[in-house]
Amino acid sequence: MNGVVQFDLFGEVEQKLDERAKQREEAAKPTPRTAPASRRTRRAFPGDPHRHAGEVAENVIAAWFSHYGGNRMDVPIGTVAALSFFREPLVSDWLLTLEPAQLPPLLREIWGVQWMARPDLIEVARPLHDWVEESPDEYQLRAVQAVIHTAIYNGLFDLTARDDPYDRSQADVLSPLLTGLRHKSDKKWRGEYHTPPCVSDLMAHILVDTDHGSSIREPAIGSGGMFRSVAQRLREHSLSPHDYTWFGNDIDRLSTACAAVNAILWDLGPRTVIWCGDSLASRDGGVSQALAERAAVIEHRNNVVGKARMVAAIRQAERLLTGTAE
Repeated sequence: MNGVVQFDLFGEVEQKLDERAKQREEAAKPTPRTAPASRRTRRAFPGDPHRHAGEVAENVIAAWFSHYGGNRMDVPIGTVAALSFFREPLVSDWLLTLEPAQLPPLLREIWGVQWMARPDLIEVARPLHDWVEESPDEYQLRAVQAVIHTAIYNGLFDLTARDDPYDRSQADVLSPLLTGLRHKSDKKWRGEYHTPPCVSDLMAHILVDTDHGSSIREPAIGSGGMFRSVAQRLREHSLSPHDYTWFGNDIDRLSTACAAVNAILWDLGPRTVIWCGDSLASRDGGVSQALAERAAVIEHRNNVVGKARMVAAIRQAERLLTGTAE
């Protein structure tokens, strides 16, 4: 004890503790936006992904209202949804340098690329990206920029920019954003209460461990939380979600739009059908109509791609004939 007391009297312990405290304070300080921190050193996967997703949503909502204060839920949700399509976390450095006027073309390109791959789901997600075509004003674009910065600084890409679908399916990043932006009276009127992840996980364990069917049906899909839990449980059994057919619908357009984005994020596979509709309004719950609309959208995409290829071939032929081919 005497040795420890003498050591303390010299002030060496206090000095070391002060130095470490200062180091922790410096590390905890937010990086100024004028000099964004590099994301090259990635953090370990969040210990509690659901809590992490909630924190991202909480901060994004605060940023949206502090910079704009509008009632356009589709704009901040659609912005975060678009960011979730990135699989390279290092893109954050570049995103932080973009000016507000540069954001609409970028967002249109992101949604356009996804439409080429999954036109059926991106069409369902239209409520999240229609606003980009409405020529948003400067104030709205500055709020969008604030949403992007806030999502990045709070670690959105730590949840979504993962190569392994199992890793990026650990949490639903859109559910807390959707419920947080929705007014309490609106949620009550709609009867919108998303199932807690712990409950959906338990239900998924029971379903997957006891039922070996080839399809999953969810008539009140919300943002897709039950699908996420089932997909994770399938992967834990070394089963692929691609081998299953997923049918999900909801009466709320924003909810089904989020579910459609999540279906891509969680890689549920090509046999995923999501639509907005009342399950009680038709004999089969709207499945037949949803399948018909899905087939029409895919056919339209194929026609667009076919025409684009034909135009490219014609232009190449013209360059060859005129001797201007590269």
